[in-house]
Amino acid sequence: MNAIKFIHAAVFLFIPVWTSAQPLSIEQCRMKALQHNRSLAAARVKLEQTRFDAKAYKANYYPQINVTAIDLYSLAHGSFEIDGGQLPIYKYVGSESTYVPDVTENADGTYQLNQYADFPSQTFEWKMKNLFIGNISIVEPIYAGGKISTAYKMAKLGTRIATENIRLTESEVIVKTDEAYCLAAKTAELADVARSYREMLEELKKNVEAAMKHGMSTRNDLMKVQVKLNEANLSIQKAENAHSLAIMNLCHIIGVPINTSISILPPDTLLADMYPPLAVHDSALSVSSRPEYAMIEQKTEIARQNIKLAKSDYLPNVSLSASYTYWDGGTLAGRKLANSGAATVALAVNVPVNIFGGASAKVNSARAAHQIAQLEQQDLNEKMQLELLQCQNTFEEAHTQLNLCQTALLQAAEHVRLSKQQYEVGFEMLSNYLESQFLWQQSSANLVEARWNLFIAHTRLLKAQGELR
Repeated sequence: MNAIKFIHAAVFLFIPVWTSAQPLSIEQCRMKALQHNRSLAAARVKLEQTRFDAKAYKANYYPQINVTAIDLYSLAHGSFEIDGGQLPIYKYVGSESTYVPDVTENADGTYQLNQYADFPSQTFEWKMKNLFIGNISIVEPIYAGGKISTAYKMAKLGTRIATENIRLTESEVIVKTDEAYCLAAKTAELADVARSYREMLEELKKNVEAAMKHGMSTRNDLMKVQVKLNEANLSIQKAENAHSLAIMNLCHIIGVPINTSISILPPDTLLADMYPPLAVHDSALSVSSRPEYAMIEQKTEIARQNIKLAKSDYLPNVSLSASYTYWDGGTLAGRKLANSGAATVALAVNVPVNIFGGASAKVNSARAAHQIAQLEQQDLNEKMQLELLQCQNTFEEAHTQLNLCQTALLQAAEHVRLSKQQYEVGFEMLSNYLESQFLWQQSSANLVEARWNLFIAHTRLLKAQGELR
């Protein structure tokens, strides 16, 4: 293998062709993982829940209408008696133009009826039977101490948190998918490196066997090559097993059975020039775009709104209500007792009196919770900033490592070429030639590691910046 072939391998060897009926790109893997992930599905359901909660709190702004209907059937019944007596007869007094009882006043102040009519005793029976009561009421809160508006604002903040939680979960799923995808691609490329190394050893073995026939090599040399060849076969087996497990893990993440036969398509953006190095500790980098940043900010605002909610417990409450009630049913002396309705309007004012300090204690507790939320927000923001700087440093190191590995592979390829020439003319020992091939294999494997390390470092850096989509 000449130098041109080695240089060609440095660029194209690590883009293997994996044949399968279902090749998947990294974008397809991400899409499938986002569709399958249960945590993300739960986050979406949580968002819907918070939206319903917000609608429920918003409904408190509007009048509450209640309709009540009671239909009662009772066997209760009874009777009562009105005693009879004498009823005075009225006469007309022309001078007064009015009617007065026809009575004579006695000396003791009592009266004697001159004309009267006898009123007999009466017995009345009543029965409940079927009694219907219908009521419709409307209650409109005029002022509730700010409780309604504050609760609605808190519900809206909860919706924003749920929205950002979806972004956070999506970014975590993408990172996890990229890691699984990179592992599957890396193991496949390492297997290709091991196969290329084995091809070099098999070619060398043929040359040594041919040299033995002409007495130009020893069996010991052949054994040295065979040992290396056995190691190469073992490396291939390990890489293939690792690739199989990596594919199973990727299948698990994207939501297909782990025994599904799939292949992956290497992305087109893996070379170093696709990831230009960033300035170390770039001040332009910010964590304000991260979903965690927005979530902790909204949680702190909820804690602040909770202070207002606690204050509303000892502020006046004013409400206006109106109702209409209709009664129908019951009989008295054979006639219906009730068949009418009535309307009422009421203005209610409730002023809590904070005698024992319970309400003020709730406010102080809410203020303390707000202070804790502010401290947690500051702490988390600092941790996210440190994480961002760490990811940036890791990306810079991975970029440098890739450049070094590319140079090392070219040097190793040249070393193999020169060592082969020296060995063929008898100026190089077999052990040195084998060592140069082994160094090429190590450099090739290191380049594979460096390329995929750069890829995943870039993904993690985007997540730390809140720009992973």
